Amino acid sequence: MNLNQVKAVISGGASGLGQATAARLVAGGGQVALLDVQDEAGRRAAAGLGTAASYHRCDVTAEAEVEAAVQSAAARMAGINVSVSCAGVATPGKLLGRDGPLPVAAFQRVLAINTLGTFLLDRAAAGIMQHNAPGEDGERGLLVHTASVAAFEGQIGQVAYATSKAAVAGMVLPLARELARFGIRVVCIAPGIFGTPMMAGLPQEAQDSLGKQVPFPPRLGRPEEYAELVAAIVTNRMLNGETIRIDGAIRMAPR
Repeated sequence: MNLNQVKAVISGGASGLGQATAARLVAGGGQVALLDVQDEAGRRAAAGLGTAASYHRCDVTAEAEVEAAVQSAAARMAGINVSVSCAGVATPGKLLGRDGPLPVAAFQRVLAINTLGTFLLDRAAAGIMQHNAPGEDGERGLLVHTASVAAFEGQIGQVAYATSKAAVAGMVLPLARELARFGIRVVCIAPGIFGTPMMAGLPQEAQDSLGKQVPFPPRLGRPEEYAELVAAIVTNRMLNGETIRIDGAIRMAPR
């Protein structure tokens, strides 16, 4: 589809990759609904994008909240044809840490936000997209997942995060195959080391050191570069059922 046809719901839209994606889609003439639990940041981000954007409070782990936010967004934009799942956490933790085995609740929380949250947004958005009028090639919608290079090269201390992101990538092909009959594509992006709010918590020296580990360009990825890839996926219908790495050729070491 063309960018000026986009009616997108974006989880984690108040900051980082989600906010950058919203800005790119609006710049292309589309409409966006930002889903997040950061009320102040979400409202501010939506206001900064003008009348083409709106904010909807949504805990992605709560089925009822996701359904309500997606329905509200669809009512405001007169439909939905794109969803982008950017909500996520990267809470570290070793299976056998200094304080003993990793708490089950800590593992479950990461999977709930990263994996279940992606599934719930897919479920709500696809439920609406299936009824869209078909466009060129019969396309009705697009679901974009956000995994991580940790899905393939998880480091020590990333057992929960790597598991959650591997699952996010693993959902893509079966969903793309299932939803093909509706003309709904499913694509996953696996970012490397990006300058997001999660990364901002590290000292600048640590961020610079991580950036230098990237072969080329030797720096942290920028949210705007992720957003440009989303825009390219939107406009290229042959991209389907695939996970695309955007990582500067980095391959993560064990630690």
